[in-house]
Amino acid sequence: MIGRALDATALSEAVTHGETSAAAIAEHFLECIQTLEPDIQAFVSFDARQVRTAAAQCPGQGLLAGVPVGIKDIFDSADHPTQFHSPIYAGHQPSRDAHVVTLLRQAGALIMGKTHTTEFAYMHTGPTRNPHNLACTPGSSSAGSAAGMAAGFFALALGTQTAGSLLKPASYCGLFAFKPSLGLVSLEGVKPLAPSFDTVGWYGRSVRDLHLVARVLIPGFVVPDVERRPLQLGFCRTSRWDQVDPEVAHALELAVDQLRGAGHHVSEVQLPDEFAGVFDDHQLINDCEGARSLAKEFQQHRAQLSPSTLAMFERAAATTWEQESAAKARLANLAPRLNELCHPFDAMLGATCAMVAPMGLESTGPSDFIKFWGAFGWPQVNIPLIRAEGSLPIGLQMIGRFRDDGRLLRTAGHVAAVLQDATQQ
Repeated sequence: MIGRALDATALSEAVTHGETSAAAIAEHFLECIQTLEPDIQAFVSFDARQVRTAAAQCPGQGLLAGVPVGIKDIFDSADHPTQFHSPIYAGHQPSRDAHVVTLLRQAGALIMGKTHTTEFAYMHTGPTRNPHNLACTPGSSSAGSAAGMAAGFFALALGTQTAGSLLKPASYCGLFAFKPSLGLVSLEGVKPLAPSFDTVGWYGRSVRDLHLVARVLIPGFVVPDVERRPLQLGFCRTSRWDQVDPEVAHALELAVDQLRGAGHHVSEVQLPDEFAGVFDDHQLINDCEGARSLAKEFQQHRAQLSPSTLAMFERAAATTWEQESAAKARLANLAPRLNELCHPFDAMLGATCAMVAPMGLESTGPSDFIKFWGAFGWPQVNIPLIRAEGSLPIGLQMIGRFRDDGRLLRTAGHVAAVLQDATQQ
């Protein structure tokens, strides 16, 4: 009964109802790892014996009872090294778990191992490959978690996002993903990069899985009913729509047509010209805060940093305090205007990525359509669009207003159901 089609919610319910055991679930996923991991290379740290021991001790209770979870290697963990894909931290072993890892264990989850990331969750890529095409990138810094999910190594996975690190791999690997509002999930025990944007997020096989993890990691989290029927949705292309490949644009427009065909209202939203600068302001702030976060590594281990990280330090050094402050002020001034534009809608829709997963492992492609909304700390969801066999995945991005995460997840569930139904007709 255990298969890739079962989501984490179904697995947990099966364990708590006594229909299967955590040990049986673990064996299913371990078999998949043994078969495919040599090609995918999702794990930086993995111990099958450790997984079996944890599964045998699982009490079979909790929201995530017996559910296998992959953990991005910037979260501290007491039973695996935390190395940030950097030789500086080779073999680094924290003494305790990050807070969110503790919450996962308390909910009954099985930690399958630590997944590959980019250097300090920035740009320098790891060895992980995209399960849909091994010659293609799986995305940016949460790539190991996303590729492992897509390959069937675990039923949930933790990642983080500063620019596009969670949603981009979700789009490239065909996964559901949720990046909550900035500050909603604890970052204790997580290596910082740019605190103005750093956010814990996660992957699932369904929207209800995203909600399930939110209940574990966000105490008191509530998903309200969406009162209005039909849904009121905005479709926002942003000023960089000309970068979107025709294949992606067509898939997104088809999804919009399907939503309209189901009776929902989708309105085009045009942003004022002032919002065109958000992309560059995000990059500037990211560089400056990243340089401060990694100052110790730069001062003491400069020769062990990658060229892409050193380039970040160069850009930050050429940026004045006044320029950084002005960029932050511009975002703060635009935030209420964006909120006003989006207020009439249950959620905004847009592209997650401008392209399908590029060939090669060195470059992961731009994150512009993700970081635009992340610059304001708003919650984001990736909905994988159903594609023909052999086609690379494409993601539909959904965005909610700041700290309106529950409404976004509820709306995402309705949207995903419409798109699923449309493909089956």
